[in-house]
Formats: sequence, structure tokens, C-alpha cells
Amino acid sequence: MNEFKGFPLRMQFTPVPNIVFSSLLPQMNDVIELKALLYFLQILYPKKGHVRFVSYNELRNQAGAAIGSQAAAEPILNRALESLVARGILLNLPAGQGGAAENIYFLNNESNRLITAKIQAGEIILPGIKLEMPTTTNPQEAPNIFTLYEQNIGMLTPLIADELREAERHYPEAWIKEAFKESVTLKKRNWRYIARILERWSTEGKEDGTHRGNLKTHADPDKYIRGKYGHMVQR
Repeated sequence: MNEFKGFPLRMQFTPVPNIVFSSLLPQMNDVIELKALLYFLQILYPKKGHVRFVSYNELRNQAGAAIGSQAAAEPILNRALESLVARGILLNLPAGQGGAAENIYFLNNESNRLITAKIQAGEIILPGIKLEMPTTTNPQEAPNIFTLYEQNIGMLTPLIADELREAERHYPEAWIKEAFKESVTLKKRNWRYIARILERWSTEGKEDGTHRGNLKTHADPDKYIRGKYGHMVQR
């Protein structure tokens, strides 16, 4: 190991949000994941403009040597970035630059959630970047419950994700979509309110004539309020 010679008198600095130290570091056991996050912040913050993101190639070029040997760096970096996205720290969009496909990454905050949604909807065009839309046999297919949550409520946490998976198993897809729509219309954008809508429909039936006999499985009407994650449901 080469001995560090000490910090120079004049240095450049990279801002790191305090929440990284208070909330994220205690959860991170993988040093590669932490390195990927720090390099992401180093690349991101000097950038200017309303839409700021970091491309995969920028991260690979900047962080590759610090992550591993040339042959191993790319798969290791890929796993670290996948984990950062899964944790809800970063947002990613599959895109192409100069004819080559690569992901672009955004810091997951309210502004960037809105920006990425507009990019996906074609309302914001990134010069020189073509968004790679996922192929599907039904272009009108409704978004899944996780996408509905992120687009209408906010950042998805692991505990809320467990609640959403459970709801997806119990309730018809159309009910879930309608419940989200009702919560947005009434300006009650939280999962607790949506869960109560679904519970009410499961016990009282819906105005369209469907009732709990149409459910995928019989659902406990109080499951999302008194379940083991009930205290974590957004109020």
C-alpha cells in the first residue's frame, strides 16, 4: 500500500448530502456500492442546468480503476449501480448516446422523479440521447403498482414495496389503478388512503358491480393498517 502524503493546502471539494451519513451509510455494507455513490456525486455536482444526470460511461471511466481490475470493474460496477437503484438512492433510465446503449442515472429526489417521468412521457428531450423504451406486446398496458406509487406518491422504500406486493396479490389490477386515480383526484397522495379504498371495495363491493368474490384471493380488510408494516405506512 502506498503511503498517503497528506492533503495539499488548496483542494477542490465534492458536496455530499448529510442524509448520506445519517441514513445511507448505516445501511451500506458493500464498499463498492459506497464508492459508486461517491463517484456519482463527484461527477454530478459540477454539472450545470435544470436536468442533471450521470451516464454509465462517465461512471465507468471515473470509478473503474478504483473499483477493480479492468476485466472485473464493469460487472462489479453494474451490481453496485443496480443496488443503488433498488435502494431508491438513484433513478435510472435506459438510453442511447452516439448509437451505443447505456443507462443514465439521476439522484432520486422529488424534482428528478418529475423530470424522469416527463422524459419517459416525451415532454423533455435530452439532446444527443435517445430513450430506450421497453418493448411490449400491448403499448397501452397499465403501469404496475410500483410505477404507480413512484409516479403518484414518491420514493419507494423496501417496507412499502412489501405492502405493494401484498396488495398486488390480493386485488385486481383495475382496482389498484382506480384507487390510485381516486387518491390523486382527491389530493390524498399516500398509501394508507389507497389501502383503505381497496379494503372498502373488498368488503362493500364497488359501484361497478364487482365485489370481493372477484378478488384474486380473500383479503383481510385491515391487513395494511394492523399488519407488521402497518406503523410504517405513510399517513
